[in-house]
Amino acid sequence: MPAEITVLALAGLLQTAQFAAFSIMAQRQIGPKAAMSPRDNMPTQLKGIAGRMQRAFNNHFEGLIMFTLAVVVVTLGGAASWFTALCAWIYLLARIAYVPAYLLGWVPGRSIIWMIGFAATVLMIVAGLVSSSV
Repeated sequence: MPAEITVLALAGLLQTAQFAAFSIMAQRQIGPKAAMSPRDNMPTQLKGIAGRMQRAFNNHFEGLIMFTLAVVVVTLGGAASWFTALCAWIYLLARIAYVPAYLLGWVPGRSIIWMIGFAATVLMIVAGLVSSSV
């Protein structure tokens, strides 16, 4: 299996872990009865650490869309290389680091970590395009 696909699978597991953590934190804040309800009368935003976990979770969904696109471009385009594998691992490490950075409110560290992961994703896409045009 190409490294990029392996990292995509691990990013999916990271998203699963973030979802579990977010669910536990949110349920502690709003209570199990509200969590199991249709949530028609829920507060618009969770507070504190639960709210941060929700935003970090949602942010990873957004990043995961771009990263999945990069993996598809690289693998289906036959452009996988040591460079794209390195970019994939950098993305994953940045996403792992992003969670505590967001939860602990690291400024500007959180944004720098996010940018590293985003740049790695964009570089993967560019590498896929450059490789396919050669």
